[in-house]
This record gives sequence, structure tokens and C-alpha cells, in this order.
Amino acid sequence: MYAPESAPLSPLLSTGQVSRTRAFAPGTGSGQSMQRASRVPTPDELMDWAEQRFPSLFGSHETSQTADGLIYRYYPGTQHYLGVYQDHVLVLGPASGNVVVNVGSLARFADAVFSAGGPFNDEEAARFLLQAQFSASTTDIATLRSTTYEAWLESQFNTAPGITGWDWLTLRGYATISSDTAYYDNNYQGDYMIWHQLMTSPDAVRKRVALALSEIFVVSLNGVDISWRSHAMAHYWDQLVANAFGNYRKLLEDVTLNAAMGYYLNTRGNQKENPATGRQPDENYAREVLQLFTIGLVDLNPDGTPRRDSSGATIDSYSQNDITHLARVFTGYDYDQSQNQPSNVPGTTRTVPSLHYVRLPMALNASRHSTLESRFLGTTIPANTPGAVAMQIALDTLFNHPNVGPFIGRQLIQRLVTSNPSPAYVSRVTAAFNNNGAGVRGDLRAVIKTILLDDEARSPMGLTDPQFGKLREPMLRLVQWGRTFGIRSAQNSWKIGNLSNAGSQLGQSPLRSPSVFNFFRPGYVPPSTALASTGAVAPEFQLVNESSVGGYLNYIQGVIRNGIYVSAPDRPNNGTSELRGYDITANYANELALVTNPDALVARINLLMCAGQLSAQTVTLISDALKTSNVTASSTESVKLNRVAAAIFLVMASAEYLIQK
Repeated sequence: MYAPESAPLSPLLSTGQVSRTRAFAPGTGSGQSMQRASRVPTPDELMDWAEQRFPSLFGSHETSQTADGLIYRYYPGTQHYLGVYQDHVLVLGPASGNVVVNVGSLARFADAVFSAGGPFNDEEAARFLLQAQFSASTTDIATLRSTTYEAWLESQFNTAPGITGWDWLTLRGYATISSDTAYYDNNYQGDYMIWHQLMTSPDAVRKRVALALSEIFVVSLNGVDISWRSHAMAHYWDQLVANAFGNYRKLLEDVTLNAAMGYYLNTRGNQKENPATGRQPDENYAREVLQLFTIGLVDLNPDGTPRRDSSGATIDSYSQNDITHLARVFTGYDYDQSQNQPSNVPGTTRTVPSLHYVRLPMALNASRHSTLESRFLGTTIPANTPGAVAMQIALDTLFNHPNVGPFIGRQLIQRLVTSNPSPAYVSRVTAAFNNNGAGVRGDLRAVIKTILLDDEARSPMGLTDPQFGKLREPMLRLVQWGRTFGIRSAQNSWKIGNLSNAGSQLGQSPLRSPSVFNFFRPGYVPPSTALASTGAVAPEFQLVNESSVGGYLNYIQGVIRNGIYVSAPDRPNNGTSELRGYDITANYANELALVTNPDALVARINLLMCAGQLSAQTVTLISDALKTSNVTASSTESVKLNRVAAAIFLVMASAEYLIQK
């Protein structure tokens, strides 16, 4: 006979951690809104979870057995049974008074098993934080552990943005007109701007999502050669930030009319056809908005898998004719110069425009806009439709295409969680894109929440699944290091430049993609590897080669130990000043406090940088390496710093750090 479900002898319900999960079970009246797990755990998933969470009761991994409909495991070390019978979770052993206790249904434990309610330990908290933002501090971990994943995300959605990239550039003096600095013709200050944004902004989740969007809607500092190009890129970045938790439809329109994008993909100055000369509208933006920003190359099912025709072939999502007709919509647009107040550059004959035009949406010149009929993706825009109306129809058509949810959703999963999401995971994200629960399509807040709270993202099973996870991008490794260890710029210069050189730097720098196709393709498969034989993809590995591996290690080793050298930290422009030196440095006070205890030092770094995912073997290797040099409380500060830097470097060089799970 089963004891009552509320029996105080129940070992699972007598713990503080699981009683919290129980409080959020249906019908308990907790008063808190919870993201429910989207499926019920299997008996094996429940028992695997219990072994991890309650090792004092179920301390070994045992094989499941069956008897008369009961699925159970016996743990000889503690003499406990854990089983499932007709959806009831049962415990028998010394902790239950040697009577069978029904501790609830499988469904009741769904949130706990898939960790959708909240983290049960520091490692789970750190793992979530490293997916949702750039870093995990001890304060972040404690804050998250005091609440639920959903409540924490809501607080981040409502966190006020920090200073915009545009305002930071202007406050630093980069809007000054001078032939000595020529900021209007340079883009290096754009690098300083974006690194400052990523390293210091208080709204880290918003900035993390914006960075992911910048790798889908690509505009690069390398390819925007206009006056005030750094301010143009700052405004582009600010628009990604502003729309990160907004609606995809507005994001699509803002990007389409943005001055930097207009230059990068030739919308700016695009003119209607001219039969006399044979001129046709430029098709660049029409092609890329289809291929990269909305629907992709082939028709997709909601789960992201390709649709196929009766012969098994994939189905093209658009044709050349669609591109040609859509290109007509994007004619007639140019920079909005209505607020332009050009200035002479002192001491020269040069005149430069004011900043306004790179911040204003491009304006339509009706005389340059094609008035021909446009037919694409099953939509017809009649001849002589006003240009602004034609634009709205075109963007609505793209936005409402069934491919957008799975095409964009899968890429956001890849950027934040794992390179190879299951079709079921993609399908759940697509559903959130299609309807946020209130009938709204394209709500990115709902999409991000679904990605981060999904069972597949939160389940500990991903930690041992070789198909789960992703390679950390080099630029994210540097940002994680900086935010984890309290990076600061003594003179507020933030002169971290273009780090794209693979041989001596990171081989990647934010807003510096080499082309509109980003740093890597979503479907990239490293050739001649085990991944290639399984059909899995590894996008970030497109950045990996012999040169980039050595370049990363050499660069990061020096930065960890010394910081980043700046020639003129007290001046906005390039040059050399008396204050030259390591202006941008980390604060290792907490690590230095553990410097005489290598095991504790490595444990701290493992938690903050790897969410505790380093194997015991790797932890031992690093700790033993640190112990080869004697460091005591009386050692010099330089010797102590050497040990801390070595510990961080060895962690950041390890394969178990480089692959984020």
C-alpha cells in the first residue's frame, strides 16, 4: 500500500530543493508564474536526474529493471529503491521508513528534471548564464539561484539599456571635425565602441542577443566606406540592441532602411529600370534579404528540416524571378539629407556632412522608384503602387512566410545554445515565433525565452551528449574573460581594436565579418572529421585552422597576464602619449585570495568560466601544473599573478572550455 503523497518520510519531498519544485507543481497555489516543461520525463530520465540530485540516496548509476509494469532501480550502497509505476514515482528504503512512498507523478517532476524552474546548484546557474549572456559572476549565480529562470529572464528583459554606441562615440570626442584625426574617414573607433558595449553594458542579455543578430543581419565595419562610418555602424548596432527583445517585423524594416545597410548591400542609390540604357535595379539586397535575413534557400518544415517534393528533392524557397521583381521594391532609396548641415574641415578645402544622415532611415525619391508590377513569393504588388506602400507589402510578405520561424529560430539556437538542435527543439521555437501566446507573430522576447528555457537547453543530458553544444567563438571568449574578471580601462579609452588577425590575435572581431555571409556558415561541416560522418554541423569551426589556434593561444596568454596595451589611453585618437601602457586590465582580487590553494583556485575558475564542466582529469592536470612552482603568502605579487594567469590560461586553452555545453 502506498503512503500518502504528502508523507513526511518521503526523501524527495523532505529536501529543500525538491520541496521548492513541488511548490510550483500544478494546483499548489504558489502565486508565481512558471515556465512549465514542455514534456513529461521518462522513467529513466527521472531516475538519472535523481541520481545526480540525491547521491546520498541514489549514489550510483544502476540499470533499470522491470517487473509487472514497475520500472525501477535498486541502489545496493544505500539499500534504496526508486521506481515508476503507472506514472507514480515511488521510493522505498531506510529514508522512507522501509515503506513505499508515492512522491508524485512524473509530470510533477518535469520542471525539476529539465531545470525549467530554477537551478539546483551553482553549476546549473552558471551554465544558464553562459548561454543567456556573456559571463557568470558569483553575484549573478547567487541572484539566479534565489529565483527562477523565467523570473530572472523577465528582470533582464526589463533592465534599462546602458549608454548607446552612438552616444559613447560622441561623448569620447569622435564627432570632432579635424584633419588631424579625420574621424569622419576612419572606422577604428567603431572597434572601441563595440568592445566597450560588450564588455561593460549592464543589459548583458540584450547585448548578447544583439550580437547574435549581428551575425544574421550582417553589416561590417570592413565594408562601410562613407563619411562618419563609425557612427553609422554604431547606429546600426544600436538598432539591433533596440530590437533584440522587440518584434522581428520592426527589426526587418529598421535594417532595410538603415544607412549602413543601404551602403553595404546597395539599396542606397538603387534606381529603377531604364529601357534606353538597359539599366536594371540592383538585386543585391533583394537576394540577401531572402537568402540570409528571412526565409533561406529551401522550403522548411516548422521543425527546420527541408520540405521535399515527390522525388525526395528539396524545394527552392524562391526563384531568380522572385529576386528580380522584389528588387524593384528596393529602388528609389537614398540617404536622408534633410537635416544635413555640412561643415568645412578647418585648414582644408574638404567639406563633410553632418552626422544626421547616418542616423536617419533612408528616404524615398519617388522619381527613382520603379513603378512596374512586382510579383514574388505569391504576392503581387500592382503597377504604380507608391514606393512606401510597396515596401510595407514586401516586408509583410517576407515576415509572414512560414520559413522565417524555423530559419531564424534555428540560427538563434545555434548562437546561444547548441549547433545541432533537434527538430523538436526547433519546432518549439518556431511555435513561439509564430505565436507568443497572445496571438503575436515575431515576438523575439518569446523566442529568446523559449530557446533558453527549453528542455533541450536545460537538461543535464546535454552535458554527456557528443552532439550537444557549440564551439565558443573567439570574440566571446575574450568578452567572457573581461566580464568575469572585472575588466576596466583606467583612462576609459577602451581601445581594443580590430582583432581579426588569425595569426596573432583572435581571428574574429565583432562587427568585422569578412562578408555578408558572417564569419561562418550555419551549415558548415569540418571536412574529414568525425562530425562529417554523422551529418552534424559545427559552424564556428570554420574559423579554426593551425594559424588561428596558435594565434588565439598566444594572444590570450599575454592579455590574461598583462591586459591590453594602449599607446595613447588619454586621447581618443591614435598616437602615443606619456600614459601609454596596459590601460585595460582585469581585477583578480578574488583569485589572488586563493593563490596558495591551487585546487580551490581551479575550482573557482572552472565554475565561472566552464560552469563546472571540466572533467576531473583536466582539473587534476591543471592543478598539478600549477603546483610545480611554489607560491606562498610571502611570494611577490608578480609571482602570485603568474599563478592566477596560468590557471586562467590553462582553463581557456582546454578543449572542455572551448566546447560550451
